[in-house]
Amino acid sequence: MNLLEGNVTGLKPRQQRMLERIYRRRVGASEIVSEELATFLCECSTEVQRQVGVLLNRAGNVERVVVGDMTRLNLPDLGRHRAGRGRFRGLRLVHTHLKSEPLTHDDLTDLAKLRLDLVAAIGMRPGGRPDKLMAAHLLPENPEQRLWNELPPQPIHDMRIQFDELIGTLEEEFARKAAEAAVVDDGSDRAVVVQVILSTRAGGKKGVSHSEMDATARGTELRELCRTAGLRVLDMVTQRRPVGDPRFLLGKGKLDEVVMRALQRDATLLVFDPDLTPAQARTISATTELKVIDRTMLILDIFAQHAQSRDGKIQVELAQLKYTLPRLVEKNTMMSRLTGGIGGRGPGETKLEINRRRARERITLLEKEIGRLGQRRQERRKLRGRRELPVVAIVGYTNAGKSTLLNTLTHGNVLAENKLFATLDPTSRRLRFPDERELIITDTVGFIRDLPADLKNAFRATLEELEDADLLVQVVDASDPAAEAQVLAVNRILDELSLSGKPRILVYNKVDRMTPDQWQLLSTAQEAVALSATEQETVRPLLMAIDRELLRLRKTEWGPVWQRTAAGPQPRPGDETPQS
Repeated sequence: MNLLEGNVTGLKPRQQRMLERIYRRRVGASEIVSEELATFLCECSTEVQRQVGVLLNRAGNVERVVVGDMTRLNLPDLGRHRAGRGRFRGLRLVHTHLKSEPLTHDDLTDLAKLRLDLVAAIGMRPGGRPDKLMAAHLLPENPEQRLWNELPPQPIHDMRIQFDELIGTLEEEFARKAAEAAVVDDGSDRAVVVQVILSTRAGGKKGVSHSEMDATARGTELRELCRTAGLRVLDMVTQRRPVGDPRFLLGKGKLDEVVMRALQRDATLLVFDPDLTPAQARTISATTELKVIDRTMLILDIFAQHAQSRDGKIQVELAQLKYTLPRLVEKNTMMSRLTGGIGGRGPGETKLEINRRRARERITLLEKEIGRLGQRRQERRKLRGRRELPVVAIVGYTNAGKSTLLNTLTHGNVLAENKLFATLDPTSRRLRFPDERELIITDTVGFIRDLPADLKNAFRATLEELEDADLLVQVVDASDPAAEAQVLAVNRILDELSLSGKPRILVYNKVDRMTPDQWQLLSTAQEAVALSATEQETVRPLLMAIDRELLRLRKTEWGPVWQRTAAGPQPRPGDETPQS
């Protein structure tokens, strides 16, 4: 069994035996490191001309011996930290610095990422004797947002720091902070959101991308997605870059800062926007023990939580599999399937390849099932068409109030929550006008900017409801500062679905939350209806607009039958509310 870890290449057997003798040393409970161990570490470093470090446990025993190069020490994988919130790992790193340099950024990064009790460097004199000890420890959350505290250098032979008292005090303070956080902790996962705003270059000049112009709105939306998914956002970090880093999306130094800040705030995961490539996801995950997800994964998780019908669950599973498949990787590819024949017989499929094959088979099965469900839905739509009832579909950005509007118009009880993507499955209700004329009104899944392609394709069967609609009612949250950007996002998605030519009524909802001045600032480029979907009396102008538009479609012989009875009254303000 190799007792040494790190850079052991080129070491002579005599040097290896010398380094292995480090395991015989012990230090007292109150010592960071004993003078005897410090002296022997310096002797070993002088012999091999490399940094030498040890990981000491609370009992003062040497658990690991690590060899570096002349300027740094690469620690081995210590496994995931499984101690309670606010607790340290129970290990401290003590290593040599050949040129008596102070603690480096790498030392302090290891301290924070690995949640070590303490990190200490032994400065070496030219003759190879120990000089001063430089140490640092983590700090609990503080107003200055300092992650660690570097202690004053002390001579090895006259150290006055009582390690057991220091670590005890620190853990008490961390535990107190954790207890304070637990008072407002609802048990949900704790997240740090990382938003990277990318600029584009066109024509040799630096341009501003759409994502940069509405960075504030996008950040607010990302927070709302986290809330809907059940995450508690502890902090949000924003970085502007010309282009994303191919390995880390944001800069390596910034990523280290984010990870350390997340660890200090006791976060459990990082949420990235924009989406990570498979390579970026792997690289970032390798640098931290925190769970790493991106915007698409967050949306998929929300869809999985809200899917109720068989259609919705199948579509969500299909989107998840398509998103996950290119991210199924393993570090060691030596056991991959080899080609058949002489010289090509290998160990068969690895666990990774089995998972990939099963995922592809499941995707094929789900796609066939979605096709069958789409055919059944089309048959139901044909049945409605034979009854010559016009179909009105409610579309719009997620959480704009579409389900609430459907409930108000039809006295229905469709689920309507102040959450993103509360509705995943199309819901149809009959709407009857006072003169016995009827129509079908359908609530649809909400849109969102940069809707993931796999999700859009998986829900194409659901969005087919829009293709058979005679009229679209586009609902906009007028109280949202990003209302106009949301209108553009919806228009873009409708255009991608080849639905931009459908007759449409624009509805500004939630105007009860606005002042008259704010309402005047809204775009009036096209005729719009203003209402509050929670107030019954405000929807009458919308009913009149639907009636006029369907009559116009009938006159042009484009839409279905929408004719008035000879003596039937017209829907106007004051009439009885249409019933479902």
